[in-house]
Amino acid sequence: MASSEPSGRRGEDSPLLRAFLEKRENLLLFLAARTRSMAAAEDLVQDLYLKLATLDAGAEVRSPTALLYRMASNLLIDQVRSEQRGSRRNAQWRLDTRAILGGEDVHEEPAADEQILARERVRLLAEATQALPPQMGRAFRLHKLEGLSQAQTAEAMGISRKMVEAHIAAAIKQLAQRLRS
Repeated sequence: MASSEPSGRRGEDSPLLRAFLEKRENLLLFLAARTRSMAAAEDLVQDLYLKLATLDAGAEVRSPTALLYRMASNLLIDQVRSEQRGSRRNAQWRLDTRAILGGEDVHEEPAADEQILARERVRLLAEATQALPPQMGRAFRLHKLEGLSQAQTAEAMGISRKMVEAHIAAAIKQLAQRLRS
């Protein structure tokens, strides 16, 4: 009996899509065994479904199951190739952007002793900031550490902008003296 729909129809009446729905779990396990990741297999099965949903439902398929497994394998191969291209591209980028000396990456990070000294300076600055008088410390923290403008700091503290400027200048002077000693 001939269908009344045109041959270019799409939908769940496709024998291939029906076979997919019947074999979905088997396809998922098939791909999971090859990718060693259930999440990756789920993604591939979803990609397969999307591919099937766009195919012509009137196309004759002799062995839908074999075609589904072939399509799933091809999607897996495409994914592996894409990952390999990405790895090569990332490796090339690393080679192009990093300095290498004697086969080892030269890191642009400060040396360990410099990092320790920097952490110590930050700790000392934090202690010195905590030791500032309350209003002066608050003005310094709001303006210099939280990024408020002097006008915003004045508004937040309920004081004049000139007073904020004076507090910040005095705080910087006290911090500099304390950090030198």
